[in-house]
Amino acid sequence: MRTQNIMIVGVGGQGSLLASKLLGRLLLKKGYEIKVSEVHGMSQRGGSVVTYVRFGDKVYSPVIDKGEADYIVSFELLEAARWTEYLRPEGKLVTNIQQINPMPVIIGAAQYPADLVEKMTAAGIQVDAFDALTLAEQAGSAKAVNIVLMGHLSRNFDFTLEEWMEAIESSVPPKFLELNKKAFLLGRGA
Repeated sequence: MRTQNIMIVGVGGQGSLLASKLLGRLLLKKGYEIKVSEVHGMSQRGGSVVTYVRFGDKVYSPVIDKGEADYIVSFELLEAARWTEYLRPEGKLVTNIQQINPMPVIIGAAQYPADLVEKMTAAGIQVDAFDALTLAEQAGSAKAVNIVLMGHLSRNFDFTLEEWMEAIESSVPPKFLELNKKAFLLGRGA
């Protein structure tokens, strides 16, 4: 199979690393060769965080170049818009509609861009935007947005629900297991 490319983007503290860990465990168990690479900007201060997940029969590099991503999974709307040039022409953007103000907006030097979903769609991007934060809160914690997004992404793959649940079980501490399973199922059904 040709190498598949998934970018997971967000801001520091949103759980993108756990999402990539879950995805990586599932793909390894399915027998794929995988490469995962994490890029931390000012992640501890709410800056951009990008994780590349590449898998296939043979993967030579952990980095995804512009125009190569099959999927971009975004935890925040502006981050989704920021990375769209990395999508393949037939790629898909799965994004939370949550808006987290970057520092220029917080200090009043800029405004958060309006109508981002409409603008990306008008640019020909296949956008799957939904409210992952509300679903995470329904599951029991706003911190479960990452697992809600993984649940939503899972609809694009042929892996069984049981295989996804096994990956969750091996990725999260037991005390958070039921919350994360619920978050995944809510995302999958959204």
